[in-house]
Amino acid sequence: MFKNWQQEKATSALIDAAQAMADKLETSKPHFTESHAAFAQVWAATYLLKDQDLYTLSLWKSDVLKKFIRAAETKIEALRKKRDYDSSDGLAVWLHTARAITEPRIAPPVRHIWQMLMDIGPNADAMADDLLQDAGLPARTARRIPQGF
Repeated sequence: MFKNWQQEKATSALIDAAQAMADKLETSKPHFTESHAAFAQVWAATYLLKDQDLYTLSLWKSDVLKKFIRAAETKIEALRKKRDYDSSDGLAVWLHTARAITEPRIAPPVRHIWQMLMDIGPNADAMADDLLQDAGLPARTARRIPQGF
């Protein structure tokens, strides 16, 4: 019984974290949301170079998805220690997306996050283009929502 309570509390915290991001994006100025959208695209391009298409997270095997989640948590923590908040926020979008696949109750705020990232203006695309070029990554593809969202 205690283990179930602990698991529910942990799941609740993950739902709250995704909802907090959705709430923050909803009430923030456009440049904040544009940054999230741009850096999410940068991370998608970064992982695609490793033959991992983040837009198909819902198709990944469970063990690969769990490994991605652990690695993303570690990377986000390191980025935040370096005060690279924009990049860490972009990766956090993907982290919440992966978590939503493992726990469907996280999906509603994640869907809302992706909808806001899709609805933001063209400045996000220009920012993504600049970031991708600066990082030496392939050119941006059209913004899209990951499969299943």
